[in-house]
Amino acid sequence: MAQADRAAAPADGAVGRGADASGGGAGLRRGRGWSLGRDDRGRSGWRRGWILALLAVLTAALLAFHSEVPNSVGNLGSLLETFLPWAGLAVPVLLLLALWRRSASALVALLLPTVVWLNLFGGLLTDKGSGKGDFTVLTHNVAAANADVSGTVKLLNDSGAQIVALQELAGKPLRSYETGLAGTYPFHVVQNTVGLWSKFPISGVAVVDIRMGWTRAFRAQVTTPQGPVAVYVAHLPSVRVKSEGGFTAERRDVSAQALGDAVQAEPLKKVLLLGDLNGTMNDRSLAPVTSQMRSAQGAAGDGFGFSWPASLPMARIDQILSKGGLKPTDSWVLGADGSDHRAVAAAYRYQ
Repeated sequence: MAQADRAAAPADGAVGRGADASGGGAGLRRGRGWSLGRDDRGRSGWRRGWILALLAVLTAALLAFHSEVPNSVGNLGSLLETFLPWAGLAVPVLLLLALWRRSASALVALLLPTVVWLNLFGGLLTDKGSGKGDFTVLTHNVAAANADVSGTVKLLNDSGAQIVALQELAGKPLRSYETGLAGTYPFHVVQNTVGLWSKFPISGVAVVDIRMGWTRAFRAQVTTPQGPVAVYVAHLPSVRVKSEGGFTAERRDVSAQALGDAVQAEPLKKVLLLGDLNGTMNDRSLAPVTSQMRSAQGAAGDGFGFSWPASLPMARIDQILSKGGLKPTDSWVLGADGSDHRAVAAAYRYQ
């Protein structure tokens, strides 16, 4: 019986080692919590998560060198630049994965896209408004299919803007805008589907040929109490993302060049451009315009000022730009109405 007991019993010290391995060891692993120490395979935090670290570096490179992404294939460069701020969402996703993998290399690598993103867009996160201006301007693509024209008219009348540019005007809705805005804006001009309403006199109206075959841009002189301002109203061609052909923006790019040429040739020094440009300030294809004008949102806004689509704005494609002695003092986005765009406004000080 004693021999059987000895045979069944483990070797001397085996019970202690087993307890340490199963009970004590597990207890130690649970007790030490999250750390960047070695994993069960003996790898340190610096040897884990190299794929995540590489993805972080690639994200930083994409942000920093977005202008190098070619447009020759499906206009991929312009497509990326249209939604460029959203590339920063890769950072929190990779951060969570890096923490889950307990990867020191990935955590350090994530500093790169974070710094680059903040360098590009960090300035938009603060309110740069400097107070009330001499006058306020507003632009809005009211949408031809607007199901609440009366609501849009009320939005415009209540906006406090002295100069209002509208796009996608047509048919019966146009007559509604003309009659509905007449009491607030005694001066207005409409050229095909784009129009300008003003509390100040309008003169010198001329169509701007943006190579579309019909009128979607014009120039006018608005005489404010502080002096004359050349106001350009434009609606550049729409862009589409298609399975074949990618980001179809060629027509818009041609129009942007023509519009930029017209603005550059403007004899007045103080110039405003209001309209739906179907592109963002980051999009290289709008450089003929954006290289010579500054954005009110970038100079005096608070946040990104996304204007499209109205239900969940993801891009600022409705622009208020200026050049000459006009200083933007504030910029904001209005609430949603019956359009698929949101109206944007800015206050300016005449210098």
